[in-house]
Amino acid sequence: MRDEKMLIKFKRKLEIINDIPQLKYGLILLGLLLVIALFAPIIAPYDPYALSNDTVSPPSKSHLLGTDGLGHDMFSMIVYGARTSLVIGVIAALISGLIGTILGGIAGFYGGKADRFLNEITNIFFITPTFFLILIIVALYGSSIINVILVIGLTVWTGNARLMRAQAMSLRERTFVKSAFAIGESKRQVLFKHIIPNGIFPIISNTTMNISAAILIESGLSFLGLGDPNVISWGQIVSDGRSYLTTAWWISTFSGLCIVFTVLAFYLVGDGLNRVLSPKLSNHS
Repeated sequence: MRDEKMLIKFKRKLEIINDIPQLKYGLILLGLLLVIALFAPIIAPYDPYALSNDTVSPPSKSHLLGTDGLGHDMFSMIVYGARTSLVIGVIAALISGLIGTILGGIAGFYGGKADRFLNEITNIFFITPTFFLILIIVALYGSSIINVILVIGLTVWTGNARLMRAQAMSLRERTFVKSAFAIGESKRQVLFKHIIPNGIFPIISNTTMNISAAILIESGLSFLGLGDPNVISWGQIVSDGRSYLTTAWWISTFSGLCIVFTVLAFYLVGDGLNRVLSPKLSNHS
């Protein structure tokens, strides 16, 4: 009986995914990226850091996507670069999601001075050019992968904060919240047990899209030479291929396409989740 219920739930989830093409195609692309990142040592035919005499070689049987100016196998570098992009994108987006959820929840639920104070902080971060702020911080404190993740996560949370604030302001007037107060629960308990869990759904879809933004920011930093030099990054590969654009187009092209497809995958998944979690959008589609 239990297995039948689980099978029915699984079938319903598949039906939902099939009904929303954005989510279906986004999950396919995302699944492919995850497989590539997890099994990079098996998929990559060469050591991505190994140098060879076969420099600036076009795509061939021995090097599927060619080699760069130092003889690195481009296919192996791109495969390992998927790990860097996914790790930075996911962790930075989770940090921004956590900060935005807590600050937005507190501002919307408590209101008053707390709301005004946190709203002003959100506005300051919102109007500040995020990428240039990240450039300054990374240039001052170093470009290690940990610094890049923290800087991105601590600067792109404003969208999540505004969404959570709106959700909290709406939910605090609901009957179940007033009932929670009536049975003696404190404001902190109500916030973390009722407000945030019930208002988290728009944050989930927005955080998924923020992964794309984090990947683009990291690629931009690496392109400008401010990424971590000790890890392989698609943005760094694109930057290294600039001087070979007329003679070795494949160096920048394939890594650039990987950035495009990765960003597209997370945007599709985020848009699909938004339609699943928002009844108005799902009914409209």
